[in-house]
Amino acid sequence: MADQLGRVLGGRYRLLAPIGTGASAHVFLAEDVSLRRRVAVKVLHAALAHDEAFLRRFRAEAQAAAALSHPNIMAVFDWGEDDDGPYLVLEHLSGGSLRSLLDEGHRLSPSQALAVGLQTARGLDYAHRRGFVHRDIKPANLLFDDEGRLCIADFGLARALAEAAWTEPAGAVVGSARYASPEQARGASLDGKSDVYSLALVLVEAVTGEVPFAADTTIATLMARVNAPLVAPPELGALGPVIERSGVPDPEQRPDAARLGHDLDRAARELPAPDPLLLAGSVKDDGTAPRDPDMTVLSAPALFDQALTPHEVVIPERRRRWPLWALLAVLLVAVGGAAAYAVVQSRIPTHVVPSLVSRTEAQARAALRPLHVNVVVRRQFVDATKAGIVLDQDPSAGAKVKEHSRVRLNVSRGPPLVAVPLLASTDDEAAARAKIEQAGLTVGTVQTPYSEDVPKGRVLSWSPTGRAPKGSPVNLVVSNGPPPRQVPLLAGKKFDDAKQELEGLQLHAQRVDVFSDTVPKGQVVSTSPPAGADAPRDSKVTVNVSKGPDLVAVPNVVGKSAVDAEKALNAAGLVVSSVSGPPTGVVFATSPPAGTQVHRGSGVILATKH
Repeated sequence: MADQLGRVLGGRYRLLAPIGTGASAHVFLAEDVSLRRRVAVKVLHAALAHDEAFLRRFRAEAQAAAALSHPNIMAVFDWGEDDDGPYLVLEHLSGGSLRSLLDEGHRLSPSQALAVGLQTARGLDYAHRRGFVHRDIKPANLLFDDEGRLCIADFGLARALAEAAWTEPAGAVVGSARYASPEQARGASLDGKSDVYSLALVLVEAVTGEVPFAADTTIATLMARVNAPLVAPPELGALGPVIERSGVPDPEQRPDAARLGHDLDRAARELPAPDPLLLAGSVKDDGTAPRDPDMTVLSAPALFDQALTPHEVVIPERRRRWPLWALLAVLLVAVGGAAAYAVVQSRIPTHVVPSLVSRTEAQARAALRPLHVNVVVRRQFVDATKAGIVLDQDPSAGAKVKEHSRVRLNVSRGPPLVAVPLLASTDDEAAARAKIEQAGLTVGTVQTPYSEDVPKGRVLSWSPTGRAPKGSPVNLVVSNGPPPRQVPLLAGKKFDDAKQELEGLQLHAQRVDVFSDTVPKGQVVSTSPPAGADAPRDSKVTVNVSKGPDLVAVPNVVGKSAVDAEKALNAAGLVVSSVSGPPTGVVFATSPPAGTQVHRGSGVILATKH
């Protein structure tokens, strides 16, 4: 890159200093000689200058990206093509990248990581709503100005590079294996939720220094996250639940960038205000350009035929024969250097290492801070342990270490992850409990919502799915059967209308005819259960229908003895209310008179004589 300094691209942009380099481009600090301002110039791979498919896509993407105007998206000022390849002219952000900050050994607090995530989510939401998917969210593409404002770099570039013939066969995706989403690993079509997943991985690394699911090879890294949910380390605090929701394997269940921003904003209320970031700066003091260690070319069709490491970069090397005098000179310098090193080492202060086992990682780091040592953390799943607790240390407690030497901590990730069993729709709660406990998990909360389709007692769903720490709870949702129906008010309606209304509620009408002095014949008097009460779906509701009033005719008892007349009236459903005359006499009249329609149970007066 030093050979390029002083060049003027497009007759306008003078290259001043290297900023960074990656698999596809070199980035320079440059001066816009027309406007007298500092800019960043990204000069892409020389091989791309002759790739017509790429150049077409590059022109379209550069033009579209230049139209993006948002405080959290790096501005694209200009673009062009030079003999050494196409180039982009970008806003210069002097604070450097998140990658550089992390590479200097800095870690972000949860509050600082939340601020980074919130600014990134806002920029992503703006771009996603305009049809842009970044495809390569990683620390090297998150840059800061000197006030700490974050900008996302390289919108549109990953898509253009994917069509470049020099990368991979058709269908390749340029991206970073360590931050690729599960759908990128599968070669599926991408939307903005892929960027949300990558951002979740970046924020975990920013706090812990480790990328979730990172393994020894690209294949292992990608396969580890295809079906497994992201489990947030305890160091993330209130940020953890937001990260876990953004790290689910299924993009359908993942929030979009707008929802992620909303979730981060709510989580901010539980965290203290963030301290200013220790920005790394865009240009190194020694004039060298930092490499982007995360760039890997991912090819969806041929991905699992590769065996690259997550950081693999192929760098051509030249072999050179050294003359004997040069080797002797090097040897003398090495001997002198070793002696000088021994003197320096003897003057470095030493400290006694405290006991760190059983402390939290935060407590251990705090205890080591006065020793001015470099802390290296290895995390592993261990049965019957609590996440974030120090299990072992090297050197051991009581040993002496020099300042700036390494102290290694073995920190628990909690119990090992076990597969959450797949529960069938035919499983009832007892069967589900047995499967969960057999897998080494416990049953957590059991919710029992109503379900129109699933019989009472059957499993509707469970969470989490995939894998979970051994001994952790699995929450169940068990059907409570169909919801009860509220019996409607049917009084005064015709029976056929009442029956139709009940059947619409999946209830069965059972007709019973009853006498009523107040409800006209043929109309509903009442129901059982009554109106407003609950009835199970498919149950019977008794519908009482009026037969009108219960009337009987007064029988003719004239000429009968009072005793016989009373018997005849009782048989007709009437009673003798009084006798006017001798009690043992013969009836010569009644009141009401014979043939009169009266209510059943009414009283009749007998008039008798000797």
